[in-house]
Amino acid sequence: MGQHKLLRKYAISSVLALDEWLLDPPSGEFLRFIVELMERRYDAGSTIFCTQYKQSDWHARLGAGALADATMDRIVRNTIWVETGGFNMREAYSNSGR
Repeated sequence: MGQHKLLRKYAISSVLALDEWLLDPPSGEFLRFIVELMERRYDAGSTIFCTQYKQSDWHARLGAGALADATMDRIVRNTIWVETGGFNMREAYSNSGR
């Protein structure tokens, strides 16, 4: 599916969840896509970023350049942050059976 079709598809969703956000270092093409997607979604829907990284680390994980600045600017506007703490459910349940 082409990038423009993906942008249209994800821009109109009322809720978009991005799981494992920044698990792998993003490419420049992906960063440009995310910047445009967040711009289109602003005031149009909710975006949920599910990640194991602190928000303070996102800029560096996005490459710390101009695209990282633009991406963070579009993400943090009108944002509610929900911190779930350091509890790791996978670790807790994997150790309970031993």
